[in-house]
Amino acid sequence: MQQLLNKGATIYDPGAVYIDPAVDIDRLAGREVTIYPGVRIFGADTFIGEGAQIGKEGPVTIEGCYVGPKVSLKGGFFSGAVFLAGAACGSGAHVRPGTILEEYAGIAHSVGLKQTILFPYVTLGSLINFCDCLMAGGTGPKNHSEVGSSYIHFNFTPNQDKVTPSLIGDVPRGVMLNQSPIFLGGQGGMVGPCRLAYGTVVAAGTLCRHDQLKENHLVYGAKPQAGTMPYKPGNYLNLKRILEQNLNFIGNLIALKQWYLQIRARFTGPELPVALLNGLEKTVSAGIAERIQQLGKLSTKLDPSDSGNHLHLAFAGRWADVEGRFLKVKAYAGDPDLAGRFSDIIDEQIKRRGRSYIEVIQSLDADQSAIGTQWMTGIVESVNSQVMDVLLSV
Repeated sequence: MQQLLNKGATIYDPGAVYIDPAVDIDRLAGREVTIYPGVRIFGADTFIGEGAQIGKEGPVTIEGCYVGPKVSLKGGFFSGAVFLAGAACGSGAHVRPGTILEEYAGIAHSVGLKQTILFPYVTLGSLINFCDCLMAGGTGPKNHSEVGSSYIHFNFTPNQDKVTPSLIGDVPRGVMLNQSPIFLGGQGGMVGPCRLAYGTVVAAGTLCRHDQLKENHLVYGAKPQAGTMPYKPGNYLNLKRILEQNLNFIGNLIALKQWYLQIRARFTGPELPVALLNGLEKTVSAGIAERIQQLGKLSTKLDPSDSGNHLHLAFAGRWADVEGRFLKVKAYAGDPDLAGRFSDIIDEQIKRRGRSYIEVIQSLDADQSAIGTQWMTGIVESVNSQVMDVLLSV
């Protein structure tokens, strides 16, 4: 504790703060860091950057998290998550492994996240459960994607599976920080897996069950008709859609990993310390592994002897081959020519503007952004086609 104080941290009541012996004090910044009473910090990997504010509204537990500069964790439980510069979480948060909040993304009070990635400026209201999602869209603090209060992403099915990730926006265009925001109205929900295009507005109180792939559309729904009907657990009539959604989501995560490795890595410095970049790479890799694991569990729920359903037969009977193909494609870095051209563009902009990530990305013109998007899209499409080829080769 004294070491942290000596580094310049403000700890209002050192006797009411616990730092586990396994924590590496060298990974905790002191300059302009403020720690309030009731904070507990665990984990050898935990990193806290300069200017972080911890526990202002209530007790905080941090366990193996990467907390960037000027991040505010006001109250709650945080485990295995990454918070980039300026991200903020209100009190009562429950943020679990696989979560990434990029620059200035924020959640209000009593929000639960796990395996969720929020791109810069994405904002969630209060009383929200939003696990297994990636959300992008928007250009700044006054033009951002948002989820209204009392919203839920339904990510666990009656068949006891979690092959339900939802893609709200995407990676290839979302990383360019130039897309229309997406708005999910409060007192509503989404049944995963689902995809929404940029510019989508889902009316308050709407339960979104279907994809909306046309941009700039309003989605609204009436009350569902009451009634009963026969139900057989384990009957995956929509398996094709489930697989397509999951392959696309994994492809987007693989593209995002390459973005972190090849583009984000160029911005290491005070706003993105190397330890924070390592946290991004580690967390998105774990997210890819999680999604593959969930698909593997699904394969055990299907009957490979069901010769009447070709896709059921292929997926259940050839999971080992599918998993092997995933192991090959998850390191795919995309077209080297496109990657090189886009990297050169970024390097030139860094020379002109410095290492301000958002400023550099938003300085790109339409043609320059298109090169990066084409590179990222190629990764997503390659993952989809290579894995699907295994299933269709039976």
